[in-house]
Amino acid sequence: MRNGNVYALFPTDANMIQAAYEWALDTANKGIAIFASKTPLPVRTSLGQARRAVREGAVTLYESTGGDRGTLVFAVTGDMVLLPVFEAKDRLEAQGYRVRVVAVVNPRRLYRPRDVAWETCSQPDGAFMDEEHFGALFDGDLLCGVSGGPGGPLEPVMLRSRAPRRELMTWKRGETAATPSEVMAFNGLSADDIAGRVL
Repeated sequence: MRNGNVYALFPTDANMIQAAYEWALDTANKGIAIFASKTPLPVRTSLGQARRAVREGAVTLYESTGGDRGTLVFAVTGDMVLLPVFEAKDRLEAQGYRVRVVAVVNPRRLYRPRDVAWETCSQPDGAFMDEEHFGALFDGDLLCGVSGGPGGPLEPVMLRSRAPRRELMTWKRGETAATPSEVMAFNGLSADDIAGRVL
């Protein structure tokens, strides 16, 4: 992802998968990998939001309207892992926290321009999210990165974040289980694990 024109996309729902494929098909001189689950999952974005997330790097999927105990931000890569994240969100809101869930869809866009060798490409792509938009998505009292895969795609978020406290929770290994929740629990990514780590 830190190479000049290499992208890994992490769609969160059917609209975002469609937007990711559209973007990939209309793109030239870029290496693009798209990671998405074959399991039907809740659709959390409109097609317009999905297209913007692929183009700009990330999108807010949810933000609390209240909460006076501080703002907790979840930066999430992956789709199925959103199930326990949203369950943890409910528990944290019940305790008085303001919660924002942000899907990290195109991590390369979230690096700072100086972090990527984009100028060395024959067709350079220097589009990166500016500080104002990055802060609106990821600033809070605590930032918790949650990945349904490796932690690498969350590197630009952790690198740029100004949150005074940060946590990172990632997939540990694949396993066969009867339900998605059992697989998440095996990897330490259940709602209990996520809420407990944040608290």
